[in-house]
Amino acid sequence: MITRTLPTRGVVGHHPTPLRLSRRRRYTVYGIGSALWLTGALWLLFHYFLQSKGEFGATENPLEPWWLRLHGIMAFASMWTFGLVWGVHIVAGWRTHRHRLSGGITVAILGWLVASGYLLYYLVDDQWRNVAAWAHWTVGLALPIAFVLHMTRGRQRARHRHMPGT
Repeated sequence: MITRTLPTRGVVGHHPTPLRLSRRRRYTVYGIGSALWLTGALWLLFHYFLQSKGEFGATENPLEPWWLRLHGIMAFASMWTFGLVWGVHIVAGWRTHRHRLSGGITVAILGWLVASGYLLYYLVDDQWRNVAAWAHWTVGLALPIAFVLHMTRGRQRARHRHMPGT
């Protein structure tokens, strides 16, 4: 049986390159991730703060369901981009032992959001659904912090590696 091992320095596929995604892939991930976060934040805004008073109480804003639909579409697209990042960046990065803590936390948060989003779709008990909703949107709103920390650490390492005398 033939087995291959990756060198300890950054390897993506079979090429000794940094673990950074290509520009096109990076922008795809950033665009879909930003749209996912923005549609979720806008749904929260419209759901909790932009309701109007109707004849029988609070009435949902007409745009609220559209933000939720767009959020669902972006969630599906983000799972596709996660698969792309997994194959190109995460597996190779894990093998090189680089930024395991920040990357692992980011992946765990994404897993939590997928699981809680699934629960929001299928839970019927209002009490458990409210718990899942609160857990989903608080973690989802915080996700950019984990992502930026992970990305910043990777860029700091790249800058340090390219400095003369290091």
